[in-house]
Amino acid sequence: MRSFLFALSFLVLGTAAKAQIFPQVSIKTLDGQTVDASTIEHDGPVVVSFWATWCSPCKKELEALNEYYIDLQDETNVLVIAVSIDDPRTASTVGVEVNSRGWEYDVYLDTNSDLRRTMGVNNVPHTMVYNKSGELVYTSNKYNPGDEIHLMEVIREAAE
Repeated sequence: MRSFLFALSFLVLGTAAKAQIFPQVSIKTLDGQTVDASTIEHDGPVVVSFWATWCSPCKKELEALNEYYIDLQDETNVLVIAVSIDDPRTASTVGVEVNSRGWEYDVYLDTNSDLRRTMGVNNVPHTMVYNKSGELVYTSNKYNPGDEIHLMEVIREAAE
């Protein structure tokens, strides 16, 4: 019984270390595979950026974030997830956009906007930062050049 409780405590602690950020909603990868968003886990801070190919501020923010991403990953273990809300008519251009810009982070498609609606996103750009406990610590629905400096500070604090 004692070893069972010991093993159970590790299971509970292990589960608590990876907080669930996303609801159970289907999204797609750029190669068309369906993913249950609730299965996406990470043991560090997570940045979720809702964007669209027709949104110039969205692309500027993701471009700015990409410039710091590799160094920031090494420093903070951050995971950046870009969720395109392009509808089925424009979703085919998302992969082209991502490849032409060389974005290093994970990009998903939410063509039916289920994830967007479930997470309370009304417009883009909409960026959220979760700390390593899975708590929402920052949200923004605009981007101006230079805002990425503040976002980097938020990510560093979320990693502590």
